[in-house]
Amino acid sequence: MPATALDTAFQKCLNSACGATFGVDEVLTACPQCGDLLDLNYDWDRLPVPRSLRDFEAKWSNRRDPLDYSGVWRFRQLFPFAEDRQIVTIGEGQTILQQSDSVAGYVGMDTGRLHLQYEGLNPSGSFKDNGMTAASTHARMVNARTAACASTGNTSASLAIYASTTRLFRVVVFIGSGKIAFGKLSQALDYDARTIQIEGDFDDALARVQEVARERGIYLCNSVNPFRLEGQKSIMFRVLEALAWEPPDWIVVPGGNLGNSSAFGKAFAELKQLGLITRIPRLAVINAAGANTLHQLVNGHGVRWNGGTPDTARIDAFFDKMDADNHRASTLASAIEINRPVNLRKCLRALEVCDGVVREVSDQEILDAKAQVGAGGFGCEPASAASVAGAKKLRAEGVIAPSDRVVCILTGHQLKDPDATVAYHSADREMFDKKLGSRGVKSAAYANSPVVVPNQLEAILAALEA
Repeated sequence: MPATALDTAFQKCLNSACGATFGVDEVLTACPQCGDLLDLNYDWDRLPVPRSLRDFEAKWSNRRDPLDYSGVWRFRQLFPFAEDRQIVTIGEGQTILQQSDSVAGYVGMDTGRLHLQYEGLNPSGSFKDNGMTAASTHARMVNARTAACASTGNTSASLAIYASTTRLFRVVVFIGSGKIAFGKLSQALDYDARTIQIEGDFDDALARVQEVARERGIYLCNSVNPFRLEGQKSIMFRVLEALAWEPPDWIVVPGGNLGNSSAFGKAFAELKQLGLITRIPRLAVINAAGANTLHQLVNGHGVRWNGGTPDTARIDAFFDKMDADNHRASTLASAIEINRPVNLRKCLRALEVCDGVVREVSDQEILDAKAQVGAGGFGCEPASAASVAGAKKLRAEGVIAPSDRVVCILTGHQLKDPDATVAYHSADREMFDKKLGSRGVKSAAYANSPVVVPNQLEAILAALEA
């Protein structure tokens, strides 16, 4: 009898000293024995592993099948925790890897060497759909009736669109006061999610939603959910697919709750283990300077994965001081405005697997990079542009060579946070100062301001010729 997902997939504690395992039919967001994060693991010896990544190209001729059409589930052999009949999909993953020579010039790369992976083309407009389709699938597997998340915006939009499209469960989203862009909030409201706004920031919202989920038995869809991260691995599978299965030299990704970087590291470790790639790309995780916990811990305090034994005392001391100082994250890149990244330990592992580096960039650098991304034809939300700003910084440091092949992950659509875009390009200095100046942004070197002219043909023609 063929092995099923229940036979071959299992949840395992990240803590090597614990190593407890649990079935995929259990709803857990932390190890019940030691409290650490959980991974999805597989008994690969009992599974039909592809002989080559090129085997996935056969899926292209079967795109009338919703699972093979999905840019996530066509790779389901690489995260086989569900039976096909259980999978929830709304056509996610139809994204593009675009060579951008204009952005390459801005970063300092050779022509043809920089690519932008544009996740804003997902149904809800962000990378979150890659993970939410997997979390929704697991919610269906365990017959969840209500799902919840804390969000800076994109997670709530993604969870809400899956719930409203499939009608499989009710949704409750928790947001902090004044900590969500209207472009994202409008999605959660329009998609019929019950929205709870609390006094506090994302970290407060996450703490409260975890308590509520435990108290009421609600299915939690934040990235502490290990099934979320399994879906997010597919972003790297699509990058490899677009590059004819040849790994790039660098993957550069914004760092907020560190789910993407964690998923990417796991994806490459598993592909190497299965013999499907021979080389793992390097990983660069880019924090906003106003939300730079990973940068401080890695570059300031020397915290490393250390083969599974990170210095937890040093990490705990860092967070204790943060709490004592009542330090709050503050950045225009609201999607990564997070002080306590829940996937910190998994990200440390990914940095070790991928020989990774961490950098921070200012809001000024983020918005300048965002303008350059937009001028090259791919608008993105501010947090996305942290990847390009980070690549530029690493290129200036000589860490990235001009001939390296670099993939920058653009995590969310331009219209997720249009206020920052309009303020940056506005000729109205009062608007600029109100929206951006108070956050430390002093100039708009790449502004494309509207030209104001009288309502006269001659004046319009003169403006066109200027």
